[in-house]
Amino acid sequence: MQIQDSVSIVTGGASGLGRATAQSLIIRGGKVAILDLNPDLGEKAAAELGAGTIFIPVNVADHAAVDRAVESVLSVFGTIHVVANCAGIGGSVRIMGKGGLVPPEWFTNIVNVNLVGTFNVIRSTISVLSKNKPTRSGERGVYINTASIAAFDGQIGQAAYSASKGGIVSMTLALAREFADDGIRVMAILPGIFDTPLLGRLGPEARERLYKQVPFPARLGRADEYSALALHIIENPYLNGESIRIDGALRMGFGRR
Repeated sequence: MQIQDSVSIVTGGASGLGRATAQSLIIRGGKVAILDLNPDLGEKAAAELGAGTIFIPVNVADHAAVDRAVESVLSVFGTIHVVANCAGIGGSVRIMGKGGLVPPEWFTNIVNVNLVGTFNVIRSTISVLSKNKPTRSGERGVYINTASIAAFDGQIGQAAYSASKGGIVSMTLALAREFADDGIRVMAILPGIFDTPLLGRLGPEARERLYKQVPFPARLGRADEYSALALHIIENPYLNGESIRIDGALRMGFGRR
């Protein structure tokens, strides 16, 4: 899929991995609709990225709100070629902690944003992508879903987060097969430990403990490294139905705490 003159939706595009992806797409000549829950960061990102960028506030866990957001994108750009699902939340809580059992809402909230939110955006856009004029190779669109290495290397307290990201991995291949006849590819990226707002609450020592687990390069991942992979996926038509780890060879072991 050619990025020049394409139209992309980037959820979670106001910061972190989504912000870097939106910026890379604009630099390459694409148009971008940032969908994010944070209006201040969203407006700021759209203003900084400049022409060809719009911001639409939306909670991806609300399917009706996603439907309305997609209609807003179409009213401005007319179509959609690429969807990068980067919106997500984290959290680490033991089911049975010192304060008692975790409220069930904690689990459902993370799953609703990360997994159901990804599904909602795909559901609301698939009819648009499927109507695009095919390229010479028959391609009409690309989905990039953001999972995590926690899908396979879940740590203590990550039951909800790991479940949500594992669901994204499982959904990706199923949807790639479902959309194959429409010429639409579906891929997933599994980031390791990246320097994003999700790690913003950690102090220097905690961050150092994390990145020292990475074999090479022994540091936190950068958002621009994620976006570089996302752009490669968009432009490589033979990548489909796969989940790619980007983690510096990190494999999270089991550690009690």
